Amino acid sequence: MNQPLAYVHPGAKIAKNVVIEPFTTIHSNVVIGEGTWIGSNVTIMEGARIGKNCNIFPGAVISAIPQDLKFNDEDTTAEIGDGTTIREYVTINRGTIDRGKTVIGKNCWIMAYCHIAHDCIVGDNCIFSNNSTLAGHITVGDYVVLAGMTAVHQFCMIGNHAFVTGGSLVRKDVPPYVKGAREPLSYVGINSIGLRRRGFSPEKIREIQNIYRILYQKNYNTTQASEIIEAEMEATPERDEILQFIKNSKRGIMKGYFSSN
Repeated sequence: MNQPLAYVHPGAKIAKNVVIEPFTTIHSNVVIGEGTWIGSNVTIMEGARIGKNCNIFPGAVISAIPQDLKFNDEDTTAEIGDGTTIREYVTINRGTIDRGKTVIGKNCWIMAYCHIAHDCIVGDNCIFSNNSTLAGHITVGDYVVLAGMTAVHQFCMIGNHAFVTGGSLVRKDVPPYVKGAREPLSYVGINSIGLRRRGFSPEKIREIQNIYRILYQKNYNTTQASEIIEAEMEATPERDEILQFIKNSKRGIMKGYFSSN
């Protein structure tokens, strides 16, 4: 930690075994947990709360004030969970009065040039590939994968275990366990590969597939499909999670894909 070419404000709280490389700047009102490595030319601004054993690569800017004209210097935070890796030139803004914080969960992998705007809440074990961009007030579940150059509209939700293909524009909410692709972003199946990797049984995967067949392939509207799923499908945590996600959606969920051929 004794790096003479870095600047660490006396008001910052730095735990043991933190490594700070040259030319990094750490402002006041910052907390950094044990075992974290901070590369050169990183800027960590007021309100940052960084967990244990994180890796922050050169050029990243953590907890800058929001790019929001309504922001009035509120006392807000940007929180990074334990074991998360932030690659080169990632920008993560702190929250506004709306949520008071921006949160990245544990064991996430945020690749180079991603941007996570104010008041986003990101779950654990997420992977955001290069240049993915989250606008403000977005909620992302656990184990979500955004492929490169994905852009997510403000106030959208993305459910647990969802996968969004590269170059996508996410304008509607993406339900749990699914794959989103094409333009406009559409349901193209469930994320079966990701679910198998995370230990979901074949029976559980088939259950999730059957739920989404009713929702996307039976020509019902969302309300009708939800009623049928609730009435006819056995109550399980996954079924209930999907139904609750649909109920909570304010922007509406993405549609199914229909070929013009």
